Amino acid sequence: METVLIVIHLMVVLALVGVVLLQRSEGGGLGIGGGSGFMTARGAANALTRTTGILAIAFFATSLALSIMARYGERPIDILDRVPAANGQQQPAGNGVLDQLGGSNTPAAPVAPNPAEPAAPAQPAAPAAPQVPSGQ
Repeated sequence: METVLIVIHLMVVLALVGVVLLQRSEGGGLGIGGGSGFMTARGAANALTRTTGILAIAFFATSLALSIMARYGERPIDILDRVPAANGQQQPAGNGVLDQLGGSNTPAAPVAPNPAEPAAPAQPAAPAAPQVPSGQ
């Protein structure tokens, strides 16, 4: 159903673009409008205007129908929801997709601090007095 509506929507869009391009330029915004052409009769202009209005209504209707179908239709399948849990076990909450892709199923052990390093950073040494060059 959705595919049929998309095809109808695309046909309406192409027809609407074609009808708008067939209409005669009245303002002459670029200075190239007007002149003689095969659609100069007043009746043809009224028919093109009416056709444009009907196609515009069809465009809005199909756009609205497609948006409603997207909102209330089937939920699309997300590839991230399809990643299986490793070893058939349920992953605890908080693990991301990258944690589920491979490797061990156990969380990494926390890194213990190195006893050789001081726990707190040392205080910076006081700056030495600047040496002034002698003039000799």
